[in-house]
Amino acid sequence: MGVPAPLTREQVAERIIAGDNLIILRNKVIRVPPSWLATHPGGPLAILHFVGRDATDEVEAFHSGPTLERIAKYTIGTVDISGNGWESFVPPVMSGWVRRMGSWYNEAEAVRSNGDSKHSPASQILLVERSETSPTSGPTLETLQPPPTSINPKISAQHSAAYKALHKRIVDAGLYQCRYLTGYGPEIARYILLAVFSAIAYQHKWYITSAVLLGLFWHQLTFAAHDLGHVGVTHDWTKDRLLAIFIADLCGGLSIGWWVDNHNTHHLVTNHPVHDPDIQHLPFFAISPVFLGSLWSSYYKRVMAFDAFAKFFISIQHKLFYIVMMFARFNLYVLSYTYLAKHAFQPKRAVGGRWWWWSEVICLGLFFYWYSSVLMGIPSLKMRLAYLAVSHIVTSPLHIQIVLSHFSRSTDDLGPAESFPARQLRTTVDVICSPAIEFIHGGLHLQVTHHLFPRLPRHNLRAASKLVKEFAKENGLEYAEFGFIEGQRGGPRSVKARSQTKSRLLVW
Repeated sequence: MGVPAPLTREQVAERIIAGDNLIILRNKVIRVPPSWLATHPGGPLAILHFVGRDATDEVEAFHSGPTLERIAKYTIGTVDISGNGWESFVPPVMSGWVRRMGSWYNEAEAVRSNGDSKHSPASQILLVERSETSPTSGPTLETLQPPPTSINPKISAQHSAAYKALHKRIVDAGLYQCRYLTGYGPEIARYILLAVFSAIAYQHKWYITSAVLLGLFWHQLTFAAHDLGHVGVTHDWTKDRLLAIFIADLCGGLSIGWWVDNHNTHHLVTNHPVHDPDIQHLPFFAISPVFLGSLWSSYYKRVMAFDAFAKFFISIQHKLFYIVMMFARFNLYVLSYTYLAKHAFQPKRAVGGRWWWWSEVICLGLFFYWYSSVLMGIPSLKMRLAYLAVSHIVTSPLHIQIVLSHFSRSTDDLGPAESFPARQLRTTVDVICSPAIEFIHGGLHLQVTHHLFPRLPRHNLRAASKLVKEFAKENGLEYAEFGFIEGQRGGPRSVKARSQTKSRLLVW
């Protein structure tokens, strides 16, 4: 194989406009073939959001060494990253452009900020429903050019370089090694005890006690499914996916395939109003005034309408918050089954063909068989409904915890020039607690470190967070944290964070 030819910034732009999905990995230009885009285990949007951008930190955070070696085989050229690094383009999908049947399609209209205010920085690009005057020919060089930003490219490059050094420290410290005995040993014992005691309580007709224990069982299992979805247990995609399907689909009734697709997108465009599905909760919640503009969701492919229905619920969202959180798991069912239905006739996804889809469908069927049998075994309808409600409500603290980790943070779009570590620290906060009770939060209360190193085993997050705090201090970046109760009352501990933090649930 010959030495890849150098490409100019203009040549990279021309190829993107022509339809190529190009990303920058270190100084290499990687062309992602359409077949790879369709079968990417993390979903196509995880790639499309980085077309034309330097995705080095993100790609290396989400992929193992062998996978990175395979990615490098798709190199078509090199670019000059000396000085302040590569000047990233705006990916077409972030301006409303996607490829359909080999041609460009404008799915939404891009609205660039006219000024530079608190909720509308000059760098911001939002998407709304396309109009009759929306362009139809495809993205242009002007479309790819990023708007003005407050990000200093030199400082951003320094942050990226420091993050790479931090990542090496994490690897050298052995923190990617999964602690099977001391980490998962106690957790597996906890899962078994909760399941057994729930069954015993059920046999004794202590139905509410059984429902509480089943809810706790689901709550704790979620953390293991999370690790497996990030390929952070065996570090083998097939093994981790099989285990995840058993835990998430068969035991919990939720699609791990949907969760991975959704969660990876959330990790990569954290707190972006248009692109992060984890903060798109209209008509019930709006955590930024920009949601009042009926934005387009690039993930759900629909308009998040701020209509009369939404206006009413948003006006009382601070009162509805805990009620919605109590029944949030039911929404996850809907999202799971919608995802699987959508992918029933689409190309095979990831390693080994379509076995994953059939495995999920079968396991979800088995889940509903055993759970419906549990409900029907209860004599009265009233108690069945109580069992159904209680077993699901018990899982709500997990939803509250994850919401606290992001709802209080910035939702500004600072453009593609912002470094990966700066973006994650700006949009994520730790929900701290005593090490003695952190098993309740599953280790995922340390969201800042998890977002910087998503494949890192949960049981090593505490050790890694000490290194991350040093990194943040040395690079002038905020590391925000607050307690579980404090987070629902006020803001992060630091004065700077508190001044920047929004109310948990905004009211207009």
